Formats: sequence, structure tokens, C-alpha cells
Amino acid sequence: MIFQRIMRGIEVTIILVILASVTGYSNPSLTNPIEKIRAYTRDIEFDYVEWMIDAAILKVQAASVNLPYTLDRITQKQIVDEYLRTTQLILEKEYLLAQIYADPNIQDKETFSADLRSELSELYQRQNQLAPLAEAILQSQVTDVLAEIGLTSAGQPTPNVWYHSTRLPWALIVSPRERIEQTANISLNMNLTVDEHAALESDIDKKLNTSSLVVPIGGVGVYPTMVARTTNLEWLLNTIAHEWIHNYLMFAPLGLMYGESPETRTINETTASIAGDEIGRLVLEKFYPEKISASTPSLNLVAVSFDIPNPGDILRPVFDFREQMYETRITVDALLAEGKIEQAETYMEERRQVFLRNGYLLRKINQAYFAFYGAYADVPGGAAGEDPVGPAVRALREQSDSLADFVKTIKWITTLEELQEKLKN
Repeated sequence: MIFQRIMRGIEVTIILVILASVTGYSNPSLTNPIEKIRAYTRDIEFDYVEWMIDAAILKVQAASVNLPYTLDRITQKQIVDEYLRTTQLILEKEYLLAQIYADPNIQDKETFSADLRSELSELYQRQNQLAPLAEAILQSQVTDVLAEIGLTSAGQPTPNVWYHSTRLPWALIVSPRERIEQTANISLNMNLTVDEHAALESDIDKKLNTSSLVVPIGGVGVYPTMVARTTNLEWLLNTIAHEWIHNYLMFAPLGLMYGESPETRTINETTASIAGDEIGRLVLEKFYPEKISASTPSLNLVAVSFDIPNPGDILRPVFDFREQMYETRITVDALLAEGKIEQAETYMEERRQVFLRNGYLLRKINQAYFAFYGAYADVPGGAAGEDPVGPAVRALREQSDSLADFVKTIKWITTLEELQEKLKN
């Protein structure tokens, strides 16, 4: 049984690598819009093939010992908790190290950071020991829930739930200036700095008259999937499930045609977000109920006297990020529809300043920003604006008998027209 699961994982890995290569850049051409962009990125692009091979080897080694099934639930929790604590320490010390190297007042940075780097080295070693165990446990827990809700065959998901937490590449998103549309999404090396991001964006936009933005990502649906390092268990479980849904959809039209149109991409990403959040929540409820917040704290209102109040005591309206971003997107869409590109770009920069004053550090809001974040339409409002695709996907989920029914239905749908037709039935 164990051997069969390992071999099945290897087979699926090979299939997904082939699919990635077939749908990749097999025929470079300077007349191809993406290849024009890659002229600026080819030397700094992330190597997925090498990463996938290394991660697959780790997964095969971990699967061969069938570890999660030899440990009781309490021990499994202890391993996951220690892994998350170790990750927290690593992230904290990496931040301190980055501060040292960014401080112009520290001359001999190597000597100054020697103790910190030594601590990090020990933490990395500990994390390397814990990661295969913790990841195998979380994979098995997600698999159990997938089996319970009917997204497996004979109790086994296709493909197996394999993920690896790691530093993630950056994503360069490119959109035309005259409309919001993702024309390129290129993965860049993880070690690029913010200054290098800005220089790359500026170079591409000046030469190609585009709108570009380098963005962080939370996961990548390669196989095994890439998931960002985090100490938030709920987010981690949601993302593991989200990226597995991408893998699952690769065997159906919705996954195979992911890049064919903005509609298909939004249907795919919204489906993965809806399903990922639901599956992640079910895993949390079943295996980690103690980590679920009891309730959202209530807002404490302030009683204001009739004399002159202290300004700091006055209750002010909460800045609703999604509502404000929705308003921004609607206005930008209207301006671009009228051909007012410069006015739209000026407005987006003005709005960015508003977000900044309210505590949201957004380096840019531009067409590329909306082209990327607008594809995740699992929640009303936000960067998707009035795009009808997200609401249609959510409506299909609401009318479906179960999450499995929803996923198995939508995996055959690639256009808004097909989606709307299915909603009529």
C-alpha cells in the first residue's frame, strides 16, 4: 500500500512536469508578447524544475516511512507546534539580520551579525529535521478530510497531497495600460530586492508601454506544491488545500486551460480559494479545534460627553480595505473604458496614498495590481470590482449540494457563459 502511494506520487510528478513543459515557452519568439517581457527577466527567472525534483525526493523519502500513521494524535500536534515555533524564530531572526545589513551605521556587518547567523544556522538545521515530519502530518490530515468530503478515489486523492514550505519566488505581473488584463505572470528569483523590483518594472514599462508589478505570492501549484513559510496554521492549511485544488484541476479543462483567458483564470483561482478555505477549516476543526478563535472581539464604543471631547477618544469609522479597494477598481475601470489612461493612473496613485495613510503599505496600485489580485474573487468586493465571474462562481458553490459536487462540476467549466448556463439548470 505504501509502495503504491509512492509510485503514484512519482507518476503524477512526471505527468505534471510534462504538462508544465508543454504549456510553457516551447517556441520563443520575439513577436510573442510574453517573450518580449522575458527579454528582461530570463536571467533572473526562478527554476521550478530543479525545485520540483528536490522537493519530490524529500516527499518520496518521507512517504517511505509512513510516519504519520505511526504517531498518535497528541504527538502529531506536538511536532506541528514545534515546527511552527521554529519557523517563528527563524522569521524573527531573519528580519533582524536584514535590518543589520540595511543599517548604514554598521560597518563590519559580518562580524556584527556572527552570533545571529550562528543562531539561524542551528534553527535551519532544526527546521530541516522537523519539516518532513510536520509536512507529512499535515498532508495526511488534509488527505483524511478530502476522503471524508468525497474528493478522493478509494480514499486517495489524485494527485497525492504533497507540499513543501519554502521561500517563494516573486511574481512579475504585466498588464496593458489601456485595460486590466494579466498578459504575463513570470516567476523571479526569491533573492531580488525591492530596488531591483522597481528597476525591472520601470524598464519594462518604459520600453513596452505596459503596467507591471512584482508581487509576493502565498503558494504555487507545481508538484509538490510550494507554500510560503508561516506560523499561521489556519492560513497554512488553507493554502495547502488551495494549491492541491490547482493540482486536481490540472486533469480537467479548467486547469489545462488556466492561461487561455482572464475568465478561466478567475474561475480557477476563485474555485481554489473557496475550496481551499473550506477544506482548511475542516482540517482545523477536526485536528486542531483548540486553535479556532472563539469569537471576534466586540467593538467597544466610546461615550462622548457634550463638552469638547478629547480627539483621541472619538470613535472613528473603520477603514474597510475591501470596500475601499472595490471603489478604487470601479473608478479605474470607468476611466479606462473612457480611454482616460493618464487620469486613471493619477487616480490610482492618489488612492495608494489614502491606503498608506490608513496603514496599508502598498508600493503601487496600477493595472497590473488589479490584474493579479482581481482574479481572487471568492469574497465580494475588493480588487475584482464588478467582474461577474467571481459572483457566478460563488453562486454555483451556494447551489451545489456539497463542496465535492461544486469542484467536480466546475472543473469542466472554462468560460463565464458556461458558468451562467450551469446556474440556470
